[in-house]
Amino acid sequence: MFDIRRRDFITLIGGAAATCAAPAWPLAARAQQAAMPVIGWLAAETPEAEDFRLAAFRRGLKEAGYLEGQNLTIEYRWAEGRYNRLPSLAADLVRRQVTVIAAPGNAAALAAKAATSTIPIVFQLASDPVRLGLVASLNRPGGNITGITSLNLEVGPKKLELVHELAPNAVLIGMLVNPNNPEAQAQSRDAQVASRKLGVELHIVHAASEHDFDLVFATLVKLRAGALALRYAVPAVAPYREFTVAGGLMSYGTSIADMYRLVGDFTSRILKGEKPADLPVQQAVKLELIINLKTAKALGLDVPPTLLARADEVIE
Repeated sequence: MFDIRRRDFITLIGGAAATCAAPAWPLAARAQQAAMPVIGWLAAETPEAEDFRLAAFRRGLKEAGYLEGQNLTIEYRWAEGRYNRLPSLAADLVRRQVTVIAAPGNAAALAAKAATSTIPIVFQLASDPVRLGLVASLNRPGGNITGITSLNLEVGPKKLELVHELAPNAVLIGMLVNPNNPEAQAQSRDAQVASRKLGVELHIVHAASEHDFDLVFATLVKLRAGALALRYAVPAVAPYREFTVAGGLMSYGTSIADMYRLVGDFTSRILKGEKPADLPVQQAVKLELIINLKTAKALGLDVPPTLLARADEVIE
């Protein structure tokens, strides 16, 4: 669905200016600073929503022995939701000759790939990187780019089954799709197939940004769709844990923490000398089912015990 993130953070590394009263910075320290690898972080959204993801990314780096500010530097570039800024931000990282570019999301990965064919790039996607033209194949990426993909496209039909299990009397289910997502057509097609098997009517609506949400939800409420959001007193299922922690009813999908930890791991492997062309694209396989019982009660829903038993986390 939507992953709304934004920020523009600039890391400044300062040194004391040498004067007649101050000693010059030791040459050894200068050499160490110059030799420190620099990661370029290229993101479409803001830092406020990225803290959790960045923490997981840094954890992946730390597990490989890399600590920001100690033996590596990270240059952050945030498009703040303005995707048209990504090409210039990517070009800036290339001009700065960063060692590796970490590019989470389709738009960031495509912008990074267009900006350089030599600097290694590590992506994180919920889409097929071959279909997007990022890599030649999953096993043999080729070129300067590789990364992590999630199972969220494949688990779309499963989310529909969970909705049906949670609200078995619902005859109409609404599905919110971002039309700018390259996988939107495949998502919609697979969901329609799954809905026919379940014997429910699926109504697909499009929203390209958060500004479209109110109109879309109001439309689905008029249609009496059985799976939306707490604000409209109907249940919703999202792909990520953050939705449920923030008060959503249920989420089912790839663990974001696991995905970004793997991005950190891939980045560290490249810093240690491995080439993107030799690193097969890895699929994050850790799936999480999270249920918010407080939200269920507010909606007047009785969550089936069989569903609760399968949950990885229950928020009470």
